[in-house]
Amino acid sequence: MKQPKLAITALAVLGALAATAAHAQDGMPITVSGFGTGALTMTNSDQAEFNRVNQASGVTKHARPGVDSNLGIQATAKWSDTVSFTAQGLVRKNGNNDQFGAELAWAFAKFKLNDDFSLRLGRIGLPVYMISDVRNVGYANTMLRPPNEVYRQVTADNADGGDVTYQHSFGDTTVTAQAAVGRTKVRSPGNYYVEFKPVISTQLVVENGPFTYRVGRSQATFGLFDNASLTGLVGTLNKVGLTSVASELKLTDIKGTFTSAGITMDYNNIIGQAEYAKRKTESRLVQDTSSWYVMMGYRYGKFVPYIVHGDVKQDSIRDFAGIPTAGPLAALTAGTNAAIKAGLQSTTGIGLRWDFYKSAAFKVQMDRIKTRDGAGYFLNPKPGFAGSTVNVYAAAIDFVF
Repeated sequence: MKQPKLAITALAVLGALAATAAHAQDGMPITVSGFGTGALTMTNSDQAEFNRVNQASGVTKHARPGVDSNLGIQATAKWSDTVSFTAQGLVRKNGNNDQFGAELAWAFAKFKLNDDFSLRLGRIGLPVYMISDVRNVGYANTMLRPPNEVYRQVTADNADGGDVTYQHSFGDTTVTAQAAVGRTKVRSPGNYYVEFKPVISTQLVVENGPFTYRVGRSQATFGLFDNASLTGLVGTLNKVGLTSVASELKLTDIKGTFTSAGITMDYNNIIGQAEYAKRKTESRLVQDTSSWYVMMGYRYGKFVPYIVHGDVKQDSIRDFAGIPTAGPLAALTAGTNAAIKAGLQSTTGIGLRWDFYKSAAFKVQMDRIKTRDGAGYFLNPKPGFAGSTVNVYAAAIDFVF
């Protein structure tokens, strides 16, 4: 999936839909909407770069707009009461380089089968997290960004395939069940890609009064491709006779699962959100993890101060016992053990949201990130950075239109 081609496709589809909207007839009305975030982000350290998932570069002491800024445009054409077409384009930083790139995030046809069931076919968002559909819509979220501790565990936002959704109200309770299947390819920092084929995601959401409860599970067969360092590492392990170790470092046909549960609350001006997740795979290169976060806030008119704390730990082994730690294979052992270590860190953040306009909000957030046994999720760490604590500062305006 080449980025220039994808950018051209996204912009062409949106441009065509937007142009059609201006001349839409009564039989096929088209609506165009959008969202975006303009942000500046910086840290108090120049020893490593702070970034978000799938970004090839981040920020240090110099404030930059790339980490938390994006722009999305969505167009929906309603063919009839039961059939519609939707496309969403998104501009943000990605895993290819240090520049902003355009992508076609959604492009699907939706069929309303009856009052309870609907079917979507095309490029759809995957229901992996509690805020999967709006994770990129800053205005829809209290926090300035989803916590990295949880929202880096599955890197795929969407898939080419389809889903079925059931939604029904039972008195004051609304139940939504969704099952999605598809395939997708994600370009990751380091110029390699992860291909999921297939990925199956299911979720159950229950809404009652001020509370929303969610459980979800995703499973996939995936592979890591074009990663020269990992391919070389596995090849060298086999060459020197450490075949049992190499067999645990699968690069293709890896089976994995991601299970999560969460709750949101908006009750008497008290706002809360929490999510817990577990990732399991067959390869030590994609580590088993447990992650979670809790956010609490309180609404004072148009202001919402909030606090959030998140953490992630590795459940699979962090080093291979019994392989040489001295002699000619010492460097190979060190590289192997480094490859099977997930980023470990915890984040405590405080922030303030101000809804200064009916469709715009100003946010400031400060995160204190503590890394453990490594560099956490920071990029390009310099020697001695492991185990550091870094403050991340950000200010943003979220808007919808």
